[in-house]
Amino acid sequence: MKKAAIATLLGAALLLSACGQQGKEASAPKEAPKEEAGHGNHGGGSSEAPKSAEVVTTFKLTPEKPQARSDTPLTIQITDKNNKPVENFDITHEKKLHLIVVSKDLSFFNHIHPDYKGGGRFDITTQFPGGGDYKLIADFVPTGQGTMTQTEWISVQGDAPAAAAIEPESTLVKTVDGKEVTLAIDHLMAGMDANLTFTIRDAASKQPVTNLQPYLGAVGHVVILSADAEQYLHVHPMEEKASGPDAKFMTNFPKSGVYKLWGQFQHEGKVFTVPFVVKVAN
Repeated sequence: MKKAAIATLLGAALLLSACGQQGKEASAPKEAPKEEAGHGNHGGGSSEAPKSAEVVTTFKLTPEKPQARSDTPLTIQITDKNNKPVENFDITHEKKLHLIVVSKDLSFFNHIHPDYKGGGRFDITTQFPGGGDYKLIADFVPTGQGTMTQTEWISVQGDAPAAAAIEPESTLVKTVDGKEVTLAIDHLMAGMDANLTFTIRDAASKQPVTNLQPYLGAVGHVVILSADAEQYLHVHPMEEKASGPDAKFMTNFPKSGVYKLWGQFQHEGKVFTVPFVVKVAN
């Protein structure tokens, strides 16, 4: 009898243990949705992900449908999920918020920095060069949280220029503001780390430029967008204190396709922006 009772109790205990383990597996929490992230670390960046449920960003233009080539006040209001203002932001590369503005065909690019007014509000006055659709991309870091990227498509009134084709370039050499800039990429494969090296020379003398000045606390910055403006990367240099002629970056293209990238550097007190278009393979 005793042996039978002990066996019964052991069987019940094992059954309860198994049920408990099954219950744990069934109720295991799912991975939380990723926040949008764009202002990547020094070696890379991040593509857009679903917007954070913890932060709400509102873009307000005055007027709501702005006119091309007119001064347009823009307010960016950042609140939490309870509609309370997010008060504190970390400074990343000398600014609390970086705003990228691009036209739908990516022919227009602007990297600007709204002023923080407190209470989660950033203000700036800007202009759009022509009518059509533009994408606003705001990069910021609420204190105690990760990097976030919030975006909005807007429509601008006025004559719209013919859309420019976004075609991959066979030769990655450009002359901008008296500088000859060559871009070398070790490979263009989706999902793999890629090394980007910008080499900057004087366009007339071909002599290397060795006295680049820090731009937003680094030798340069690179912004990358897919042709449909859905994949976004903001890449910081691997060696921030470099001064040329080479500025080296590393990134990871999330998908195959055509991408446009803009390298931004500063020399003799002037920022210059160099665009390139590349095709990334599977």
